[in-house]
Amino acid sequence: MSDVLFLAWSYLRFNRGKTAVLISSISLILFLPAALQVVVREGARTLTARADSSPLLVGSVGSGVDLTLGALYFREPTLEPMTYTEVGRLGDTGLATAIPLHLRYNVRGRRIVGTTLDYFEYRELVPAAGRTFAVLGECVLGAEASRGLDAAVGDHVLSSPAGAFDVAGTFPLKMKVVGVLAPTGTADDDAVFVDLKTAWVIAGLAHGHTDVTAPGAESGVLAVEGDNVVANASVLSYTEITADNIDSFHFHGSPEGFPVDAILAVPRDRKSGVMLRGRYEEPGGSVQMVVPRAVVDDLVETMFSIRDAVFAVSVGLGLATIATAILVFALSIRLRRRELDTMRKIGASGGRMRAVLATEVLLVVFVSVTIATALTAVVGRYGGAIVGLL
Repeated sequence: MSDVLFLAWSYLRFNRGKTAVLISSISLILFLPAALQVVVREGARTLTARADSSPLLVGSVGSGVDLTLGALYFREPTLEPMTYTEVGRLGDTGLATAIPLHLRYNVRGRRIVGTTLDYFEYRELVPAAGRTFAVLGECVLGAEASRGLDAAVGDHVLSSPAGAFDVAGTFPLKMKVVGVLAPTGTADDDAVFVDLKTAWVIAGLAHGHTDVTAPGAESGVLAVEGDNVVANASVLSYTEITADNIDSFHFHGSPEGFPVDAILAVPRDRKSGVMLRGRYEEPGGSVQMVVPRAVVDDLVETMFSIRDAVFAVSVGLGLATIATAILVFALSIRLRRRELDTMRKIGASGGRMRAVLATEVLLVVFVSVTIATALTAVVGRYGGAIVGLL
């Protein structure tokens, strides 16, 4: 039998081009449906796990999917922000803990999440280094955000402008990194966490100014009108909050009217959650409450529908590829007629020649299956990371 294997392998090695094309085609047609199954399954698992850990969400009226993806995965908000009044309204019910989320800004693509320490406690986020934020201008990085931004405790990161034409209202804020979170394998790893008030500072709702009454600050004075000192345009808002200037920062307006993009509501118990949902069912309101698991279940159902459609197409392509491979082998046998006649003349039986041809096919299929299996194993191993990139 070794002679049959030797002849089959020698032929395939000599015809490297044809062999490579066949192996590549068959490997891909086996790998793609299997990889799709793995990715969809991992995606569904990741989505449902994050949704299960987030009982209820409150946001402006609009797409429940946009609200859920924004609040759970820190995507750029598409809904209009609510006012902070809604946080107080939810907390006053006594039925749930209200955790606000401000998601409008980023640090080089990493979402800035303005929230409270209740978020860390609820998500069980603990610093692997440093501590959580305590004052204005401090931030805590997720594990992946720390690596991506190449920043550690003691370093500084700069918030990105809201847009290319945002020349007023918001300004970059230099924030001190006071902690780096332990990895969790969730969207929290990619976030930059700040206190909600720090997010409002980035939004231009609070400013700090040079003390124009201090000695040496005369160049910044435009006019003195009694006890009032009018500063000129050279007195700029701070872009870094330090111990020296933190007392000068003040908010413009009442915080009750300041924006938040979503509220993570954590009910005391199941009954409280049902009662709370009933209070937000009134039509015509400006805010909505959604159950993330229900929204994600709809998304997963859509994912599986798409998977089934792609799988059906893959089966069709697979049959076409197999038919093409059979045609290639059939034509190859016709082109090798002189070779087969030579083998017959030197004493090879018909069964031996058929064994050589069958071994060639089996070798191609074996190598293809091995490659497809290896690629599928890689996708299964790094399925979570692949889903995260998508």
